[in-house]
Amino acid sequence: MYRLELEELQKVDFALVELTLYLDTHPTDMQSVQQFNQLSQRRQQIAGEFEMKYGPLLQFGHSYSRFPWQWVDSPWPWQV
Repeated sequence: MYRLELEELQKVDFALVELTLYLDTHPTDMQSVQQFNQLSQRRQQIAGEFEMKYGPLLQFGHSYSRFPWQWVDSPWPWQV
């Protein structure tokens, strides 16, 4: 389940990167802005659910940690 959920998050992240690059050159494309905002919302939902189950995705204050400190638990997202 961990890998499938992480893969879903990575798919959304990829789409957000691509839309960001597109919108940098097409800032008035309303449909793409709406799609970006919908995917951003979806990403927050997926990431929040993932972190509740498996621990933080990011460090330096970008993700919360339950007690005890979870950042030392592996695998880290980039190790999968």
